[in-house]
Amino acid sequence: MGAPEPPGSRRPGGRTARNRAAVVEATLAELARHGYPGLTVENVAERSGVHKTTVYRRWGGVDGLIVDALDAAGEDDWPAPVTGSWETDLRAVAYEVVDTFTDPERAAVPSAVVHAAFHSERAATALHGFLAGRHSRAADAIARGALPGSVDAAAVVRSVTAPLYCRLFITGERVNRDVADQAVAAAVAAVRAGVYG
Repeated sequence: MGAPEPPGSRRPGGRTARNRAAVVEATLAELARHGYPGLTVENVAERSGVHKTTVYRRWGGVDGLIVDALDAAGEDDWPAPVTGSWETDLRAVAYEVVDTFTDPERAAVPSAVVHAAFHSERAATALHGFLAGRHSRAADAIARGALPGSVDAAAVVRSVTAPLYCRLFITGERVNRDVADQAVAAAVAAVRAGVYG
């Protein structure tokens, strides 16, 4: 018998798929309610209706739950903003970050996942993969918005979002759409100066 498959590595149907969906939903609800420090397998099992033994066997523990929740979120059909211009696409991405993390209801789960990444290597790896996927979709969108062909679109997206995440999770400074506009202006100036060519 081989090593168990990592959470989210297969996409079975039937009861297993229903259990996974229930556990992922319960994980996100528990994160929103209690944050990473209060996330427990027992609470997720109770909320999901999936037996605790099954949760431990399939997900291993809290880190496995977070990893699979991020995997599930990465499977969504999130549409990167497409406005017709790479500059306004960038602004839309920056506004989405700000709007998500400054809305108390919307911010609870993603903030808890980011905090989990500071405490768990597995959560950090999963978050990196999730953000890489989102940034890749956003980069594809801005590349279609007449971004000069030699420019590294993914680097441009990171240059806009990184200052926002730094304020949100490192320095604790205020973040709003004015701050997002500054980040976009800096990125646009850098593109025009050939920094990302």
